[in-house]
Amino acid sequence: MIPQEDLTLEAYRYHLPKNCIAQHPADRRDTSRLMVLDSGSDSLSHRHFNNLDEYIGPCDMLVVNNTKVFPARLEGVKETGGKAEVFLLELPSEDDCDIGTATATALIKSSKRPKPGSVITIGDNLHCVVSELLEDGKAALELHYNRSHTLAACLLECGQVPLPPYIVRKNGSTKEDAARYQTVYAAQPGAVAAPTAGLHFTDSLLSRITDKGTLLGEVTLHVGYGTFAPVRDNDITQHKIHREFLSIPEETVAKVEKTRERGGKIWAVGTTSVRALEYGALKTGRLQATEEWCDLYIYPGFKFQVTDNLITNFHLPDSSLMFLVSALCGRKTLLNCYKKAIEKGYRFFSYGDAMAIIGDHPRV
Repeated sequence: MIPQEDLTLEAYRYHLPKNCIAQHPADRRDTSRLMVLDSGSDSLSHRHFNNLDEYIGPCDMLVVNNTKVFPARLEGVKETGGKAEVFLLELPSEDDCDIGTATATALIKSSKRPKPGSVITIGDNLHCVVSELLEDGKAALELHYNRSHTLAACLLECGQVPLPPYIVRKNGSTKEDAARYQTVYAAQPGAVAAPTAGLHFTDSLLSRITDKGTLLGEVTLHVGYGTFAPVRDNDITQHKIHREFLSIPEETVAKVEKTRERGGKIWAVGTTSVRALEYGALKTGRLQATEEWCDLYIYPGFKFQVTDNLITNFHLPDSSLMFLVSALCGRKTLLNCYKKAIEKGYRFFSYGDAMAIIGDHPRV
């Protein structure tokens, strides 16, 4: 029975000093700190991320989200000469690469909202035309790019890595962010935010894990801007979560089945991997290959069918990500972990430190 308090927004509120919010990544990916919660014994250990392989067994499986962040933030100029920032909410869909056109949905930040037909020049090889104004401040855009270039090349030339709003710097994102706000296994462009639990992995750490027999599987869930959307209902069951494109290949399904056959545990890297795996098992109770839009909302009371253990970062107060982690380890336990993390100087959010949660919940 889930306590009613666990379904209220105010129960996920905690005080986080501003100096705990990481503004830059660790010097090396795998030297970030790692809090290990063993739910079975209710014990906490304080390690570093490069110790993770000590907890993952040879019969286990690691599931990562291979989405890749694309340069979604574009700084441009309106026809009037005023500045406009265009934030692409999805990877643009190329309508006709022969003439260099594509379409996308975006948020536009400017002193005055552009009208349909307005042109925003991003660079020598890229400009946008506002085709329609949508709800919630969104706009439908036509992108026109130099056809001697690819759209990807134009975005790379003109765009910036879209850092989360809680990373506040005078000069915005840097060349370092272009590499570090991306996992080492990122392969499928389409995200506007990184699956941040994966930012701690290095190729050498992954090799140490797989060399002992642990299986490595991939899913793709393109993290959308909605991941930062605030929860406004105090009854968290009334919250509507955003949709994100999901792909689970047959190869990953086969590896999950093999892991179960040999008695291993499934380690999900990040909340996005959890949502992908659990969505893929919703219909039949067993993971299925799929390619569709995922809007799975996980909060306390959810019955996990695939995920055993979770690697995750420390999340914002009152966020749907906290609800998901609480569903796995318990709200009070999670808040106690956060309290200890603050006391011990852990770094929070996207560029912050990590948790490994070893679950003891029964799978259905």
